[in-house]
Amino acid sequence: MSDKKTRKYSSQVVDGVEHAASRAMLHAVGFSDADFKKPQIGIASTWSMVTPCNMHINKLAEDVNRGVDAAQGKGVIYNTITISDGISMGTEGMKYSLVSREIIADSIEAVSGCMGHDGIIAIGGCDKNMPGCLMGLARLNRPSIFIYGGTIQPGKNHTDIVSVFEAVGGHAAGTVSDIELKNIEETAIPGPGSCGGMYTANTMASAIEALGMSLPNSSAQDAISQEKEDDCVRAGDAIMNLIQNDIKPSDIMTRAAFENAIKVVIALGGSTNAVLHLIAMAHTINIKITLDDFTRLGKTTPMLADLRPSGRFLMSELIKIGGIQPLMKMMLDAGMLDGSCLTVTGKTLAENLADVAPYPEGQEIIRGFDDPIKADSHLVIMRGNVAPQGAVAKITGKEGLRFTGKARVFHSEEESMKGILDGTVVAGDVIVIRYEGPKGGPGMREMLSPTSAIMGRGLGKDVALITDGRFSGGSHGFVVGHVTPEAFDGGPIAIIENGDEITIDAERQQVMLHLDDADIADRLAKWQQPAPRYTRGVLAKYARTVASASEGAVTDSDS
Repeated sequence: MSDKKTRKYSSQVVDGVEHAASRAMLHAVGFSDADFKKPQIGIASTWSMVTPCNMHINKLAEDVNRGVDAAQGKGVIYNTITISDGISMGTEGMKYSLVSREIIADSIEAVSGCMGHDGIIAIGGCDKNMPGCLMGLARLNRPSIFIYGGTIQPGKNHTDIVSVFEAVGGHAAGTVSDIELKNIEETAIPGPGSCGGMYTANTMASAIEALGMSLPNSSAQDAISQEKEDDCVRAGDAIMNLIQNDIKPSDIMTRAAFENAIKVVIALGGSTNAVLHLIAMAHTINIKITLDDFTRLGKTTPMLADLRPSGRFLMSELIKIGGIQPLMKMMLDAGMLDGSCLTVTGKTLAENLADVAPYPEGQEIIRGFDDPIKADSHLVIMRGNVAPQGAVAKITGKEGLRFTGKARVFHSEEESMKGILDGTVVAGDVIVIRYEGPKGGPGMREMLSPTSAIMGRGLGKDVALITDGRFSGGSHGFVVGHVTPEAFDGGPIAIIENGDEITIDAERQQVMLHLDDADIADRLAKWQQPAPRYTRGVLAKYARTVASASEGAVTDSDS
């Protein structure tokens, strides 16, 4: 495979006398003369020792490189960044989390675009890695594959990272002792891999597999396993097939494929972050997905998976019964998925699923269509006078469908945590956390610490929470995020006062402030935008360029 058809980009960098200097530099990093006639495959690794989600990905990148070289390509490993949501959660540092999605996309575009890679294989672990990688691949639109780094094993006594966050709230309530908290802290994270429930990492890995941009089962493999190693090696043959047939992300990431991904996320009870990220990924490949698409598709897509955070089981347990492939086969057979969508195997989704066996008898993780956990989507898009441009709630039905209470207003996540832990927040409150949006934060932090503290204090059914920030996939309870317009842009959430009555109605899909329009207009006329929290650096640059959450919080919008 040495013709210029398969070296569309690398030939511009290494062919001819005029590029002798380029070849000289590549000789120094291990290229032989024969390698210059092979398609170059950029292997974008998110390896880092800042988080267990990514600590093993250097080995996975080497496995991918081995597979590419065996398939007669030339692998070139390079790194992009990762941050850890779990470690930075509840701190000022968490403001860099969503920003890192853009940095990852920018860096993959920059490196592989600069170096003339003919194909790209990206490997991600922590949750922002995945949409960041896909956005970078989509921008370049060269034959590409995404590989998920895999999920973590359960901690002692079936614990995970959310168990630790909730134990903090239990400690404040006096139900978890110092010794118990220390024990959970030391045993909940046993080794490499992404957080173990259907949190954002596993949600996005599943969505990308359903989208067709990962090899079958890539989303449902343990981080340290033979299956994950094989997934990496197989990517070598797969990427060469994509190059030979000139199959690009734009051929795979179609509207029908995004609708498949949305439906699978709903069936799995996935993270609210999927709304934000799928809209952003679609934008990058010039497909317009909106909040209304989630509402439309959610009406006929049931939630079937009994997975954490609201359910009982972990991703490692879903892996043992077959992962998400049998679920997708169920959905395909029921007419819920478009089987004609092309995938990175070079085959259609229907062809990939043709021989997939059903789940074993007696398993309790994935329900049948006749016994769903919820008959329609748990991802509820809300509007109303608090969120005229939309908000996103995760309503599984366990929280109830309607909540009315008095506003308890906080201007930051830190303020809200103090109020929850010291008893300021009481039953009947609607906690309002504002100035945490993409611009106002800046960075749109996840409110896992407050939601976990609420659960730990035993207030999960007694309070609600609304925010222009977002939620971790580990958050659960009566919570509404992504409120737009955000407070910093003068959205109505900016003028809510302590004691105002608020109703969240999942059936009507509304978040309503019990004030008439004239009173709201009067308060908005008196509101003044606060000064930006950052005026230099990446957070300031992000705040100046980011679109609203309802538009995916992208930084390369046309407007």
